[in-house]
Amino acid sequence: MKQSNWQVKMVRSARGDLKKVRQSYLRDTFSEILATLKTNPFEETQSFEKLTPPAAGKYSRRLNGQHRVVYKVDKAKQIVTILSLSAWPHYK
Repeated sequence: MKQSNWQVKMVRSARGDLKKVRQSYLRDTFSEILATLKTNPFEETQSFEKLTPPAAGKYSRRLNGQHRVVYKVDKAKQIVTILSLSAWPHYK
């Protein structure tokens, strides 16, 4: 089992979608992404993508074709901050 080196935090606005993710078929995929973020947020798995301007400095991993986890990384403090869990409002 990989050791957890990174702390993962979540902004308040992303917490609203956390309940939706946990109650959906995306729960297992989110758990896998969370485990990856705790060990190596730059690992090129789960459709890892470094975002470009205007979202420069942010990264994403796909939950599925519509939804993704968007996050930023503080390398010095080894903190990953989840900014968005999905695109729920975008696809309504």
